[in-house]
Amino acid sequence: MIKRIVKLTFKEDKVDVFLKNFNQNKIKIRNFEGCHHLELWRDTYKTNIFFTYSYWKNENALNAYRNSELFKGVWKKTKVLFSDKPQAWSVEVIWDGREEI
Repeated sequence: MIKRIVKLTFKEDKVDVFLKNFNQNKIKIRNFEGCHHLELWRDTYKTNIFFTYSYWKNENALNAYRNSELFKGVWKKTKVLFSDKPQAWSVEVIWDGREEI
């Protein structure tokens, strides 16, 4: 399983547009085959900065989503709202506090 963190920085006057689009699609994204978890985080101090945090079965599942019509539609509406280039990381858990590495 991989975890995906994406940092999204929006124009301050476009945050509500982003949130509306996210809310309209969050269940579809969460139910996409291979997605096991989805959260949306907001920076505590810079309220136009958001992070998506998701769990994917594997890289193939993530790539299937990224190549899907669902992603293309969401991304088309999202990318025009940015004030900075998005950043993304795919990570895997090495240690979660439960046992030795």
